[in-house]
Amino acid sequence: MTEYNKAWITQRADPYVYRHNDGKYYFTASVPSYDRIILRSSDKLSTLSTAKEKVIWKRHEKGPMSEHIWAPELHYLFGKWYIYFAAGEQEDKWKIRPYVLECSGEDPMEDEWVELGKMQAAKEDEFSFQAFSLDATVLEHQGSYYYLWAEKVGVARMISNLYIAKLESANRLSTVQVLLTTPDYDWERKGFWVTEGPAVLKKNGNIYVTYSASATDASYCIGMLTAKEDADLLDPQSWKKERNPVLVTQKEKGIFGPGHNSFTKSSDGRDIMVFHARQYEHLIAEPLYDPNRHAMLLEVAWDIEGKPVFEYQSKEFWEYD
Repeated sequence: MTEYNKAWITQRADPYVYRHNDGKYYFTASVPSYDRIILRSSDKLSTLSTAKEKVIWKRHEKGPMSEHIWAPELHYLFGKWYIYFAAGEQEDKWKIRPYVLECSGEDPMEDEWVELGKMQAAKEDEFSFQAFSLDATVLEHQGSYYYLWAEKVGVARMISNLYIAKLESANRLSTVQVLLTTPDYDWERKGFWVTEGPAVLKKNGNIYVTYSASATDASYCIGMLTAKEDADLLDPQSWKKERNPVLVTQKEKGIFGPGHNSFTKSSDGRDIMVFHARQYEHLIAEPLYDPNRHAMLLEVAWDIEGKPVFEYQSKEFWEYD
Protein backbone atom coordinates (compact mmCIF):
# COMPACT_ATOMS: atom_id res chain seq x y z
CA MET A 1 0.00 0.00 0.00
CA THR A 2 1.22 3.51 -0.82
CA GLU A 3 -0.13 7.00 -0.17
CA TYR A 4 -1.35 7.08 -3.78
CA ASN A 5 -3.22 3.83 -4.29
CA LYS A 6 -5.80 3.75 -1.52
CA ALA A 7 -9.02 2.21 -2.81
CA TRP A 8 -12.07 4.45 -2.73
CA ILE A 9 -14.50 1.54 -3.28
CA THR A 10 -12.99 -1.93 -3.29
CA GLN A 11 -13.62 -4.60 -5.94
CA ARG A 12 -15.69 -2.34 -8.16
CA ALA A 13 -14.35 -2.17 -11.71
CA ASP A 14 -15.52 0.11 -14.54
CA PRO A 15 -16.74 2.70 -11.98
CA TYR A 16 -19.32 5.24 -13.05
CA VAL A 17 -20.43 8.25 -11.00
CA TYR A 18 -23.33 10.47 -12.03
CA ARG A 19 -24.24 13.73 -10.32
CA HIS A 20 -27.88 14.64 -10.89
CA ASN A 21 -29.23 18.17 -11.22
CA ASP A 22 -30.40 18.07 -7.59
CA GLY A 23 -26.80 17.53 -6.45
CA LYS A 24 -27.20 13.88 -5.50
CA TYR A 25 -24.45 11.43 -6.50
CA TYR A 26 -25.00 7.92 -7.87
CA PHE A 27 -22.44 5.15 -8.27
CA THR A 28 -22.52 1.91 -10.25
CA ALA A 29 -19.82 -0.49 -11.49
CA SER A 30 -19.04 -4.05 -12.54
CA VAL A 31 -18.99 -6.54 -9.66
CA PRO A 32 -16.44 -9.42 -9.68
CA SER A 33 -19.15 -12.07 -10.18
CA TYR A 34 -20.54 -10.21 -13.24
CA ASP A 35 -24.05 -11.31 -12.35
CA ARG A 36 -25.94 -8.17 -11.26
CA ILE A 37 -26.20 -4.40 -11.43
CA ILE A 38 -25.70 -2.40 -8.26
CA LEU A 39 -26.44 1.21 -7.40
CA ARG A 40 -25.51 3.54 -4.54
CA SER A 41 -26.56 7.11 -3.84
CA SER A 42 -25.39 9.84 -1.50
CA ASP A 43 -25.55 13.59 -1.06
CA LYS A 44 -21.75 13.71 -1.08
CA LEU A 45 -19.15 12.18 -3.37
CA SER A 46 -17.00 11.24 -0.37
CA THR A 47 -19.75 9.24 1.33
CA LEU A 48 -20.58 7.12 -1.72
CA SER A 49 -17.85 4.78 -0.46
CA THR A 50 -19.90 3.96 2.66
CA ALA A 51 -23.38 4.31 1.13
CA LYS A 52 -25.62 1.26 1.18
CA GLU A 53 -25.41 -0.69 -2.05
CA LYS A 54 -28.60 -1.98 -3.66
CA VAL A 55 -29.02 -4.68 -6.30
CA ILE A 56 -31.44 -3.23 -8.85
CA TRP A 57 -31.23 -5.98 -11.48
CA LYS A 58 -29.97 -9.57 -11.77
CA ARG A 59 -28.89 -11.55 -14.80
CA HIS A 60 -31.18 -14.02 -16.56
CA GLU A 61 -30.74 -17.75 -16.08
CA LYS A 62 -30.16 -18.32 -19.81
CA GLY A 63 -30.20 -16.58 -23.16
CA PRO A 64 -29.38 -12.88 -23.66
CA MET A 65 -28.33 -10.98 -20.53
CA SER A 66 -27.36 -14.15 -18.65
CA GLU A 67 -23.54 -13.89 -18.49
CA HIS A 68 -20.78 -11.28 -18.12
CA ILE A 69 -22.84 -8.33 -16.91
CA TRP A 70 -20.35 -5.53 -17.55
CA ALA A 71 -19.81 -1.80 -17.12
CA PRO A 72 -23.24 -0.37 -16.25
CA GLU A 73 -23.75 3.38 -16.54
CA LEU A 74 -26.62 5.46 -15.16
CA HIS A 75 -27.93 8.36 -17.28
CA TYR A 76 -30.88 10.73 -17.10
CA LEU A 77 -32.09 11.27 -20.70
CA PHE A 78 -35.33 12.32 -22.35
CA GLY A 79 -36.82 12.91 -18.91
CA LYS A 80 -36.15 9.40 -17.57
CA TRP A 81 -33.48 7.29 -15.90
CA TYR A 82 -31.65 4.68 -17.98
CA ILE A 83 -28.90 2.17 -17.37
CA TYR A 84 -26.67 1.04 -20.23
CA PHE A 85 -24.71 -2.18 -19.80
CA ALA A 86 -23.19 -5.05 -21.75
CA ALA A 87 -23.93 -8.76 -21.35
CA GLY A 88 -23.28 -12.15 -22.88
CA GLU A 89 -25.23 -15.41 -22.85
CA GLN A 90 -24.84 -18.61 -20.84
CA GLU A 91 -24.79 -20.50 -24.13
CA ASP A 92 -22.17 -18.13 -25.63
CA LYS A 93 -20.49 -16.03 -22.94
CA TRP A 94 -18.54 -13.94 -25.44
CA LYS A 95 -21.63 -12.91 -27.38
CA ILE A 96 -21.39 -9.52 -25.70
CA ARG A 97 -24.00 -6.95 -26.75
CA PRO A 98 -25.30 -3.64 -25.32
CA TYR A 99 -28.59 -3.56 -23.41
CA VAL A 100 -30.79 -0.91 -21.81
CA LEU A 101 -32.85 -0.68 -18.62
CA GLU A 102 -35.45 2.05 -18.03
CA CYS A 103 -36.61 3.19 -14.59
CA SER A 104 -40.38 3.25 -14.24
CA GLY A 105 -40.31 6.22 -11.86
CA GLU A 106 -38.30 9.18 -10.64
CA ASP A 107 -36.29 7.38 -7.96
CA PRO A 108 -33.65 5.08 -9.48
CA MET A 109 -32.89 3.55 -6.09
CA GLU A 110 -36.46 2.56 -5.24
CA ASP A 111 -38.56 2.41 -8.40
CA GLU A 112 -38.77 -0.64 -10.67
CA TRP A 113 -36.38 -1.09 -13.57
CA VAL A 114 -37.81 -2.37 -16.88
CA GLU A 115 -35.81 -4.16 -19.57
CA LEU A 116 -35.84 -2.47 -22.98
CA GLY A 117 -33.68 -5.19 -24.51
CA LYS A 118 -30.76 -4.80 -26.88
CA MET A 119 -29.68 -1.38 -28.09
CA GLN A 120 -31.03 -0.73 -31.59
CA ALA A 121 -29.10 0.63 -34.56
CA ALA A 122 -30.46 3.16 -37.04
CA LYS A 123 -32.55 1.57 -39.80
CA GLU A 124 -29.89 2.15 -42.48
CA ASP A 125 -27.05 0.89 -40.26
CA GLU A 126 -26.25 -2.77 -40.96
CA PHE A 127 -23.10 -2.97 -38.82
CA SER A 128 -23.67 -1.63 -35.32
CA PHE A 129 -24.12 -4.16 -32.47
CA GLN A 130 -23.66 -7.15 -34.77
CA ALA A 131 -20.42 -8.18 -33.04
CA PHE A 132 -18.81 -7.95 -29.58
CA SER A 133 -20.09 -4.54 -28.37
CA LEU A 134 -19.77 -2.92 -24.97
CA ASP A 135 -18.90 0.11 -22.81
CA ALA A 136 -21.60 2.52 -23.90
CA THR A 137 -21.73 6.08 -22.63
CA VAL A 138 -23.76 9.14 -23.62
CA LEU A 139 -22.55 12.61 -24.55
CA GLU A 140 -25.05 15.47 -24.29
CA HIS A 141 -24.18 18.45 -26.49
CA GLN A 142 -26.14 21.42 -27.80
CA GLY A 143 -29.48 19.75 -27.17
CA SER A 144 -28.58 16.41 -28.75
CA TYR A 145 -27.49 13.08 -27.27
CA TYR A 146 -24.66 11.03 -28.75
CA TYR A 147 -24.03 7.35 -28.01
CA LEU A 148 -20.38 6.24 -27.80
CA TRP A 149 -19.34 2.59 -27.57
CA ALA A 150 -16.69 -0.02 -28.36
CA GLU A 151 -17.19 -2.77 -30.93
CA LYS A 152 -14.89 -5.44 -32.31
CA VAL A 153 -14.21 -5.98 -36.00
CA GLY A 154 -11.81 -8.21 -37.90
CA VAL A 155 -11.27 -11.61 -39.42
CA ALA A 156 -8.29 -13.52 -38.02
CA ARG A 157 -7.68 -11.16 -35.09
CA MET A 158 -10.50 -9.07 -33.66
CA ILE A 159 -9.75 -5.45 -32.75
CA SER A 160 -11.87 -3.13 -30.63
CA ASN A 161 -12.73 0.28 -32.11
CA LEU A 162 -14.63 3.25 -30.69
CA TYR A 163 -17.74 4.55 -32.46
CA ILE A 164 -20.19 7.44 -32.11
CA ALA A 165 -23.74 8.02 -33.36
CA LYS A 166 -26.67 10.26 -32.50
CA LEU A 167 -29.51 8.97 -30.37
CA GLU A 168 -33.11 9.01 -31.62
CA SER A 169 -34.37 7.68 -28.30
CA ALA A 170 -32.71 6.16 -25.26
CA ASN A 171 -32.49 2.74 -26.94
CA ARG A 172 -32.18 3.54 -30.66
CA LEU A 173 -29.62 5.36 -32.80
CA SER A 174 -30.75 7.89 -35.39
CA THR A 175 -27.53 7.92 -37.46
CA VAL A 176 -25.13 5.29 -38.74
CA GLN A 177 -21.97 4.64 -36.79
CA VAL A 178 -18.90 6.84 -37.21
CA LEU A 179 -15.45 5.54 -36.33
CA LEU A 180 -13.81 7.65 -33.62
CA THR A 181 -10.57 5.71 -33.24
CA THR A 182 -8.92 2.34 -33.71
CA PRO A 183 -5.83 0.93 -31.94
CA ASP A 184 -3.16 2.75 -33.94
CA TYR A 185 -0.32 2.88 -31.47
CA ASP A 186 1.89 0.36 -29.68
CA TRP A 187 0.45 1.25 -26.25
CA GLU A 188 -3.03 0.32 -27.54
CA ARG A 189 -1.90 -3.11 -28.72
CA LYS A 190 -0.39 -4.80 -25.65
CA GLY A 191 -1.95 -8.24 -25.27
CA PHE A 192 -4.95 -7.24 -27.38
CA TRP A 193 -5.66 -4.47 -29.88
CA VAL A 194 -8.17 -2.45 -27.84
CA THR A 195 -9.82 0.93 -27.56
CA GLU A 196 -12.82 0.86 -25.22
CA GLY A 197 -14.48 2.47 -22.20
CA PRO A 198 -15.13 6.03 -23.48
CA ALA A 199 -15.80 8.81 -20.95
CA VAL A 200 -16.69 12.46 -21.58
CA LEU A 201 -15.23 15.64 -20.06
CA LYS A 202 -16.21 19.11 -21.31
CA LYS A 203 -14.32 22.34 -20.52
CA ASN A 204 -12.64 25.40 -22.04
CA GLY A 205 -14.51 25.11 -25.32
CA ASN A 206 -13.43 21.53 -25.87
CA ILE A 207 -14.92 18.06 -25.58
CA TYR A 208 -12.53 15.42 -24.29
CA VAL A 209 -13.15 11.70 -24.62
CA THR A 210 -10.86 9.46 -22.62
CA TYR A 211 -10.74 5.75 -23.39
CA SER A 212 -8.96 2.61 -22.24
CA ALA A 213 -6.46 0.61 -24.26
CA SER A 214 -4.66 -2.78 -24.35
CA ALA A 215 -5.20 -5.86 -22.18
CA THR A 216 -6.80 -5.49 -18.75
CA ASP A 217 -3.64 -6.32 -16.79
CA ALA A 218 -0.88 -3.81 -15.94
CA SER A 219 -0.80 -2.87 -19.65
CA TYR A 220 -4.21 -1.20 -19.39
CA CYS A 221 -3.97 2.58 -19.76
CA ILE A 222 -5.97 5.64 -20.75
CA GLY A 223 -5.79 7.65 -24.00
CA MET A 224 -7.65 10.77 -25.06
CA LEU A 225 -9.44 12.38 -28.02
CA THR A 226 -10.31 16.09 -28.31
CA ALA A 227 -12.89 17.99 -30.37
CA LYS A 228 -13.90 21.66 -30.39
CA GLU A 229 -17.33 22.27 -28.90
CA ASP A 230 -18.55 23.89 -32.16
CA ALA A 231 -17.29 21.02 -34.34
CA ASP A 232 -19.37 18.39 -36.08
CA LEU A 233 -19.00 15.52 -33.65
CA LEU A 234 -19.98 12.99 -36.32
CA ASP A 235 -17.07 14.04 -38.53
CA PRO A 236 -14.00 11.91 -37.71
CA GLN A 237 -11.79 14.83 -38.73
CA SER A 238 -13.16 16.83 -35.79
CA TRP A 239 -11.34 14.59 -33.32
CA LYS A 240 -7.63 14.83 -32.48
CA LYS A 241 -5.98 11.84 -30.83
CA GLU A 242 -3.14 12.13 -28.33
CA ARG A 243 0.01 10.34 -29.46
CA ASN A 244 0.72 9.00 -25.97
CA PRO A 245 -1.50 7.72 -23.16
CA VAL A 246 -2.59 10.23 -20.50
CA LEU A 247 -2.62 7.79 -17.56
CA VAL A 248 -0.51 4.63 -17.18
CA THR A 249 0.75 2.13 -14.62
CA GLN A 250 3.15 3.67 -12.10
CA LYS A 251 4.88 0.89 -10.20
CA GLU A 252 6.53 3.21 -7.69
CA LYS A 253 3.11 4.52 -6.64
CA GLY A 254 1.56 1.06 -6.54
CA ILE A 255 -1.04 1.69 -9.25
CA PHE A 256 -1.36 -0.94 -11.99
CA GLY A 257 -3.62 -1.03 -15.04
CA PRO A 258 -5.58 2.22 -14.62
CA GLY A 259 -8.59 2.33 -16.89
CA HIS A 260 -12.29 2.51 -17.64
CA ASN A 261 -12.86 5.87 -16.03
CA SER A 262 -15.75 8.28 -15.72
CA PHE A 263 -15.88 11.95 -14.74
CA THR A 264 -17.89 13.84 -12.16
CA LYS A 265 -17.66 17.10 -10.22
CA SER A 266 -17.11 17.78 -6.55
CA SER A 267 -19.67 19.95 -4.79
CA ASP A 268 -17.34 22.95 -5.20
CA GLY A 269 -17.00 22.39 -8.96
CA ARG A 270 -13.68 20.55 -9.28
CA ASP A 271 -13.40 17.94 -12.03
CA ILE A 272 -12.86 14.45 -10.64
CA MET A 273 -11.76 11.37 -12.55
CA VAL A 274 -13.12 8.06 -11.25
CA PHE A 275 -11.12 5.07 -12.50
CA HIS A 276 -10.22 1.52 -11.56
CA ALA A 277 -6.79 0.06 -10.96
CA ARG A 278 -5.06 -2.71 -9.05
CA GLN A 279 -2.59 -2.32 -6.20
CA TYR A 280 -0.27 -5.08 -7.50
CA GLU A 281 1.22 -6.16 -10.79
CA HIS A 282 1.10 -9.97 -10.70
CA LEU A 283 -2.47 -11.19 -10.91
CA ILE A 284 -4.06 -13.88 -8.77
CA ALA A 285 -6.20 -15.06 -11.71
CA GLU A 286 -6.86 -14.29 -15.35
CA PRO A 287 -7.27 -10.49 -15.73
CA LEU A 288 -11.07 -10.59 -16.04
CA TYR A 289 -11.42 -12.81 -12.99
CA ASP A 290 -8.92 -11.16 -10.66
CA PRO A 291 -11.44 -9.36 -8.40
CA ASN A 292 -9.19 -6.59 -7.13
CA ARG A 293 -9.78 -3.80 -9.57
CA HIS A 294 -10.70 -1.03 -7.14
CA ALA A 295 -12.44 2.28 -7.82
CA MET A 296 -10.10 5.23 -7.20
CA LEU A 297 -10.30 9.02 -7.52
CA LEU A 298 -8.05 11.80 -8.71
CA GLU A 299 -8.61 15.50 -9.23
CA VAL A 300 -8.17 16.68 -12.82
CA ALA A 301 -5.66 19.52 -13.18
CA TRP A 302 -5.63 21.99 -16.09
CA ASP A 303 -2.47 23.22 -17.80
CA ILE A 304 -1.80 26.73 -19.13
CA GLU A 305 -3.27 25.74 -22.50
CA GLY A 306 -6.50 24.60 -20.84
CA LYS A 307 -5.91 20.87 -21.39
CA PRO A 308 -6.64 18.28 -18.69
CA VAL A 309 -3.75 16.75 -16.78
CA PHE A 310 -4.18 13.43 -14.99
CA GLU A 311 -1.69 12.80 -12.19
CA TYR A 312 -1.85 10.45 -9.22
CA GLN A 313 -2.20 12.40 -6.01
CA SER A 314 -1.72 11.54 -2.36
CA LYS A 315 -4.90 13.37 -1.31
CA GLU A 316 -7.39 11.38 0.71
CA PHE A 317 -10.59 10.68 -1.18
CA TRP A 318 -12.75 12.23 1.54
CA GLU A 319 -11.47 15.64 0.51
CA TYR A 320 -13.80 15.45 -2.49
CA ASP A 321 -17.18 16.62 -1.12
